[in-house]
Amino acid sequence: MTTSPDRVRTRFPGISTRTWEHPADRTALVTLRSLAGFDTILRTLSGLLQERQHRLLYLATAVRVDERQFRSLHQLRQDCVEILDAKTTPEMFVLQDPRLNAFTIGMDRPFIVLTTGLIDLMDTEELRFVIGHELGHALSGHAVYRTMLMHLLQLSANIGWMPVGGWALRAIVAALMEWSRKSELSGDRAGLLCGQDVDASVRVHMKTAGGTWIKEMNHGAFLEQADDYERSGDLRDGVLKLLNLELQSHPFSVLRAAELRRWIQSGEYGRIVGGDYPRRDQDKHARIGDEIKEAARTYKQNFDQSEDPLIRTVRNLGRDVGSAVNTVGQEVGDAVSKIGKRFNDWRTGGDSENS
Repeated sequence: MTTSPDRVRTRFPGISTRTWEHPADRTALVTLRSLAGFDTILRTLSGLLQERQHRLLYLATAVRVDERQFRSLHQLRQDCVEILDAKTTPEMFVLQDPRLNAFTIGMDRPFIVLTTGLIDLMDTEELRFVIGHELGHALSGHAVYRTMLMHLLQLSANIGWMPVGGWALRAIVAALMEWSRKSELSGDRAGLLCGQDVDASVRVHMKTAGGTWIKEMNHGAFLEQADDYERSGDLRDGVLKLLNLELQSHPFSVLRAAELRRWIQSGEYGRIVGGDYPRRDQDKHARIGDEIKEAARTYKQNFDQSEDPLIRTVRNLGRDVGSAVNTVGQEVGDAVSKIGKRFNDWRTGGDSENS
């Protein structure tokens, strides 16, 4: 693995995490961060959830990345830290595990874990994207909620047999998983900003989906799968898509690549690289109402443009209902007008029209 920079990448001094956070993800984060005493609650949870035990576990069972161990990964992490102008550098561990995985956990001191299965599969630029993705999680505070979700999932498995409490807990877990999926889209944007290599960002998802035979895969054909997934099938398929996604903490690889493509095509990525992005010193002025409006706008835009059979059916039903309401409203209005005219004719002794 080469560790020398292949080109100069744009750096983003003072960049705010709001730059790469998906609108739905950002709304939840701004709301949580604004709650009085929330930091105190998190610190309390950190003690209850034995964060120190987690870190000690990886200190004992994995390899800590630094200038002496996995130096190439250390340099990639340093590049990402400098590009995103991070104030701190999170610890990173390499864990012997053939499964493909990377995650960021912890509350007070988030740390990144990469499995050997992932390292063996990815090339240098793909690893830069992955490390940037995880750094984005750490800087956005995602590790806090990811750690909470991890423990809630364990709790849910233990008390899921309880008919009332179990369903309530499942509802909370489902909401957190929906946030978790959106946070992965945020992480992908951070990864792209670190690597600034669109092809590498797509290859990561191609390899996640199809393994090592990247020479047998095609960038354009892979993205076409997302289009086919979006518009294929009937109403039953739309429902099945929701059921397949319900308990997933991550969006599907093909759909993540397509979402990244949409972000690039929107022009947002180009504006950020050009220097037009929110700064950290303005974070305190971020308004929850504005974030909610932006999230609603994004959801509406995706809803209006979606070719998913279920969403298309709901959208068409909404138009049909709206049309019916307009028709009924017009008929009611005509009827009221006629009644009013007849009442006026009767009061004045005039002749009313036959109807």
